[in-house]
Formats: sequence, C-alpha cells, structure tokens
Amino acid sequence: MTLPFEVELPVRYRDMDTLGHVNNAVYATYLEQARYQYFDRVLGVPYDEREMVLANVEIDFRRPLTLSNRTVRVACGVVELGGSSFRMRYRVLPDDGDDPAATAEAVLVAVEDGQPRSLPSWWRERFVEFEPGLEYDDPSTR
Repeated sequence: MTLPFEVELPVRYRDMDTLGHVNNAVYATYLEQARYQYFDRVLGVPYDEREMVLANVEIDFRRPLTLSNRTVRVACGVVELGGSSFRMRYRVLPDDGDDPAATAEAVLVAVEDGQPRSLPSWWRERFVEFEPGLEYDDPSTR
C-alpha cells in the first residue's frame, strides 16, 4: 500500500541507545512528528485545535537505524475511518533505501471535553480528498 505523505527527519546523536542504535522510544517520536505534519497539511488547523488523542500505537521493528543514517523518512496515511476514531499506517525508512526499519499503526480518537465524539465530517472529507482510495460511511446520508 502506498502511503501518501512523507517527511524527512534528522537522526540525532541523542536518539541513540547504548548499542549505537536509535532507541525504540524515539521511533514513537518520529511517528508523532510525521503525524503532526500530516495533520498540518491535511486538516490545516493549529495543533491545539485538533482535539484528538492517541489511543493505541504498535511498532514492528525490522532493522536498526544508526547514526550513519543521517536522516529517516517517515511515510504515513489514514487507512481506516471509524465513527469516532481513525487508523493510520506508517513506514520508517532509512536514508539508504526503501527497506523499512520499522512499520507501525496507530489509532487516534476525536475527543471533546475528554470524551470520544464523532469524527467531524470536514475531517472525513479532507482525509478522503487527500487520500482518494479511502472510503467511509457518511452517517449524515443515512
């Protein structure tokens, strides 16, 4: 599956663990940075007005990244829309090729006053506009 959005991020010395690999927790930060930029582009609203929380994230580590990887590319996209949530898929790619260092999925939930709420229809519209293959059941048409 092609993921429609990609960012390039620096690999920093502070990202390393004692084995000289990018620490596993840093991958979550890479995903977060890509997600932030994705929403900036697709939704076009300030981060503090997005009203969503990360409910789940799963990362499959495939091969280590090291400081010799000066940058990583993180590809991402929304792959499923639910009533109040949506699922994103990611690939973390080293600067030396297209063999992923990691793949990941995350579930985000729209919230209001700390409680789940329906995904705003304009979010759905923008996700589908940006990712034409994405489908959803529009509750307003029932």
